[in-house]
Amino acid sequence: RDAQESRGLGDVYKRQMGGDLAPDEIVKGAVHAQQELGAEIVLVGQRAAIEACLRNEQARLEIIDASEVITMDDDPSTATRRKKDASMTVALNMLRDGKGDAVVSAGSTGALLTGATLIVKRIKGVKRPAIGTVVPCKDGCFMMLDSGANHDCRPEMLRQFGLMGSVYMKRILGVPNPRVGLVNIGVEETKGTELQVEAYGLMKEAGYNFIGNVEAREVPLGGCDVAVCDGFTGNIILKTTEGLAKLFMSEIKGIFMKSLPNKLAAAVVKKDLGAFKKKFDSAEYGGALLLGTKKPVIKAHGSSDAKAFYNAIRQAISCCENNIIGEMESQLAVETAEAE
Repeated sequence: RDAQESRGLGDVYKRQMGGDLAPDEIVKGAVHAQQELGAEIVLVGQRAAIEACLRNEQARLEIIDASEVITMDDDPSTATRRKKDASMTVALNMLRDGKGDAVVSAGSTGALLTGATLIVKRIKGVKRPAIGTVVPCKDGCFMMLDSGANHDCRPEMLRQFGLMGSVYMKRILGVPNPRVGLVNIGVEETKGTELQVEAYGLMKEAGYNFIGNVEAREVPLGGCDVAVCDGFTGNIILKTTEGLAKLFMSEIKGIFMKSLPNKLAAAVVKKDLGAFKKKFDSAEYGGALLLGTKKPVIKAHGSSDAKAFYNAIRQAISCCENNIIGEMESQLAVETAEAE
């Protein structure tokens, strides 16, 4: 559907019950998306809290009341089954029933993944949905997957992650022939554990542009467009990268604030520094798509502010407009047929 018909379902929580800055920042981002992108937004959550935020924004959005909240203390594997009237559960059921085109949530990652798998269901042929996170790098950006959904993976799952990531980079980010790399401790084909060695053999025979093993240090330097690994490894790499980015920005700021000459130098390069900071700002990339579900489900970062949530909604709209799910279904059907 076009942007005017796309519907983002924002999952809204109290501060300690999901997004760190919810509901205020989530609502601000949703209002901005409605105004700037022409999106039809439905906010799912506690009506009174959402209405209070909307009064401050002087905007009208549709609200679906949900009495329960999935907290970070809830067991992710059972949360959406036990809490039928939680905002996340209600939003996912609406998506399944055709009352929305995509869900965007800043809530519990584990609960969202489990809920999306059980309620929205997987694309036929998908072994396990994976979290695909777009990360800035030297010459643009790459997708890391899995970024935390599956700590234990089988070789055929990694092969499939490569396919889904390749489709995303091609359809959404316009990379003509995405380079898919297998994250490993060395470039040799025999490197790594049994998982990496077997996955290498399967990925080498896949129909996408597999370039072999890629060491972790090469990934942020643009070594590949899709970095494939198990969720445990991917989550560690992702969080280490985030921490290093914050460290570097803090150190750079400290250097420029150290003395008057340094402050004057900062004024000279202020524009370039701003562009550098924006390039590595995770809020610019929105959220992480759960690759492998029948409809788009976007996991926004727990600390998402209004800009980050706006961009997560923008990402959801892009997935709908570019038929990312349909393309993945087609590619997976071809892969399944070839395997048979």
